[in-house]
Amino acid sequence: MGKLLAIDGLNIVRRVYEASPEPDSREKADIALRHALSSFRNLLHAHEPTHVLAAFDFGGSTWRHALYPRYRENRAPMPSCLREALPSFHDKLAQAGLHVLMLPEVEADDVIGTGVRRWLEEGRGDAIIATTDKDLHGLIAKGALVWDHFKGEWHDDAWVRNKFGVAPELLVDLLALMGDVTDGVPGVSKVGMKTAAKLLNAYGNLDAVMAGAGILKTPIGERLRAEREILYLSRQLVQLKTDVRLGVSWKMLAYQTF
Repeated sequence: MGKLLAIDGLNIVRRVYEASPEPDSREKADIALRHALSSFRNLLHAHEPTHVLAAFDFGGSTWRHALYPRYRENRAPMPSCLREALPSFHDKLAQAGLHVLMLPEVEADDVIGTGVRRWLEEGRGDAIIATTDKDLHGLIAKGALVWDHFKGEWHDDAWVRNKFGVAPELLVDLLALMGDVTDGVPGVSKVGMKTAAKLLNAYGNLDAVMAGAGILKTPIGERLRAEREILYLSRQLVQLKTDVRLGVSWKMLAYQTF
């Protein structure tokens, strides 16, 4: 059986870059990318994959921006020095035998979501996702495992339940209810993680919450009714798109040596 390693490329690059307190500069970008390259090497050495999907954001507007123009409006843009250095970093990954995937109008999360689901549904073997992005943890419900490279720890079903208070298959509904300030996903006002988890565990899923709690004559019931439209929009925004046309074969993603 095979083993797919899906790497959330910018998740690693940005974390490494932002770990340095130095001001933005080309030198800082070059140093960060050298460390990021070492991170990629360490991931490959530790997990020994048969296939690697190295996904990066293409940049610019995505289908989520078309759906909700305020999506990520408050997120700080990537420093220009780092953005300008990325093409040469991608070249180094390609020279090392990795196929970098960046597709317009979708995020790296969608690329990973599509690839991982396809791999698992075809019964090709294990799937590991190297990321700290909470959105990708929903794929644990499909059989994937998440590896936090920076903490050196596995995230599985039990980890998600302990961290978020719900099963992995309910993570999308949880994020829709509570929103995500970083991505500008609105959610329902005054609903945090604990309240969202309590609702989902009591009713079963988002639709059941709206059918049950959403008709109660209580403050939370009133907010759910009043913000129903934005709630379901929020769920669309946090839901991974898993039917992306990747334009690659498994043979192209096969990993030999680094």
